Amino acid sequence: MPVVTVRALEGISAEKKEELMERITVAMKEVLGKNPEATHVIIEEIAAENWGIRGKTVATIRSGK
Repeated sequence: MPVVTVRALEGISAEKKEELMERITVAMKEVLGKNPEATHVIIEEIAAENWGIRGKTVATIRSGK
C-alpha cells in the first residue's frame, strides 16, 4: 500500500486536489506498477504563517514586508 504525502501552502482548490491525486495515482501505476486501488495520496496544506523561505514566513513575503 503506497502512501504519497504532498505538503503545500493552503489554498488549493478541491478541483486541483482531485487532479493532483489522480495524476499521482496514475504515475505510481505507470512508474512503479502500484495498484491504484491501494494507492493513498494525502495532501497536507500548511498555512502561509507556518511556512518559511529565506528566513521569513510566506505570509510576510506575500505581504511585501
